[in-house]
Amino acid sequence: MKLLLAFLAAAVIPVCFGEMFTSLLNIKQAIRVERKLINELRTYIDRELQRLEDLKRFYAKVSELQAEGSDGASNPLVAFTLIKRLQSEWLNVVYSSEASENAEALRSGYQQEEASLPKLEDLQGAARSLMRLQDVYALHVSSLVTGRFQRVVDGKAVDIYTPAVSVLLSGDDCFLVGKVAYEQEDYYHSVLWLEESVRLFRAAGGGWSPEDEGSLEDALDHLAFSHFKTGNVSYALSLSQELLQHDPMNGRVLQNVEKYEKLLVQSSSTSNRRVGLRRPISTYLRTRDTYERLCQTQQPEHFENPGLFCDYFTNGNPVLLLQPIRRELLSLQPFVVLFHDVVSDTEAEDIKRLAQRGLRRSVVAAGEKQAAADYRISKSAWLKGPAKSIIGKLDQRISMLTGLNVKPPYGEYLQVVNYGIGGHYEPHFDHATSPSSPVFKLKSGNRVATFMIYLSSVQAGGSTAFIYANFSVPVVERAGIFWWNLRRNGRGDADTLHAGCPVLVGDKWVANKWIHEYGQEFQHGCSLNPEE
Repeated sequence: MKLLLAFLAAAVIPVCFGEMFTSLLNIKQAIRVERKLINELRTYIDRELQRLEDLKRFYAKVSELQAEGSDGASNPLVAFTLIKRLQSEWLNVVYSSEASENAEALRSGYQQEEASLPKLEDLQGAARSLMRLQDVYALHVSSLVTGRFQRVVDGKAVDIYTPAVSVLLSGDDCFLVGKVAYEQEDYYHSVLWLEESVRLFRAAGGGWSPEDEGSLEDALDHLAFSHFKTGNVSYALSLSQELLQHDPMNGRVLQNVEKYEKLLVQSSSTSNRRVGLRRPISTYLRTRDTYERLCQTQQPEHFENPGLFCDYFTNGNPVLLLQPIRRELLSLQPFVVLFHDVVSDTEAEDIKRLAQRGLRRSVVAAGEKQAAADYRISKSAWLKGPAKSIIGKLDQRISMLTGLNVKPPYGEYLQVVNYGIGGHYEPHFDHATSPSSPVFKLKSGNRVATFMIYLSSVQAGGSTAFIYANFSVPVVERAGIFWWNLRRNGRGDADTLHAGCPVLVGDKWVANKWIHEYGQEFQHGCSLNPEE
């Protein structure tokens, strides 16, 4: 059985900085890395300032001596010092290795941290995360650029969250986001972000900073072609002509201008087919509209159902009789319950600490195998422990609340998940929908139930949305959500289709306990109705 459980357990090895964007834990670690680089840069600046002071001192000395003219040339001491300066001192100044030594020391400090720095994939993933947040929460790009999270309601920009710490985006920041979309042929997003990039570069006078990757010319180039691909040929022509003012000998842009002018002449005599800005079609997210609506707002009318209630729950367990737990029945179909204060603050922090070294990119089922996917952005680790450990005690608590057998192989090891930038998990089922799913490797049936614990709070976003049931559950720190994945006849309950909404602001941690069919025969048995 140990071999069968192995596919669920992650080895405990040091945190990997690859795919940094998929976990806020890695982002926090990256802050510490940049602090080290700042110290290295401060040292470099101090050394360079001292070097420049020495140069200014030498300049002042020789300038003063030159100001005295040739009157002192007959003095052998003056003649000696002149010859020494020209033969030795100027040589030492001009060919000094101090500048290169200072630069090399800075590079060496950078290279020591290089393994801990984000990769190109992280930059691209972070850019896609911004676009995901833009879409799911209908955020206004021009507001994001100013550090605000706003959406347009009735023609007005309305704050949906005001962060305590924010940052203004530069023209180069917007260029990189737009470029990521551009390279994916996603011209809907590239137009919106490159428009902001061009505006900011123009406002800065087209100036360039040494840390920038892009420039006004680059942004104009990408934006012009993006507009062309959306059918806005006249604007593509206008932008290309502006680009030629900065780079008049650019042959490729000259060809584009000629092409756009011909197209406009042709369109004047025929219908002007303009595609316009439309979001890319999602092939795997057929419920996108409902999903995004539920992420943006809860459904207050749902919770007015008279069949729903709150109580103090004991489940007939002696331990809970002494300390009942607060329970909210959130939905009757599917049956979804929220248990408050399932873990303490200390327990939540201990679980997160135990998981940190084993965090790896979360995967999804892909046939008989598992693979990373853009529709699930997080890192996860699998934890197990003896009965007296914190993990063992949590298993016992879940068993008391649900009445189910959660010990392996009837329950999987505890999965701890940390979400990344805009971290999310788009609509999915927890139970296996294919007989070849890795879930069946435990030889204990399908996942009959889910118990998910919020180990942290978030400032905005991150709700759990039940798509077909039409409600979402906001993050409630230390609370646990329980639901049945299978009906009593063993078939999957389609109403349990659910999603983890993107985290807008915050560091979201959850713990999942998946419970299997076998071992629950007397707790969740069949009914007389074969359709139930």
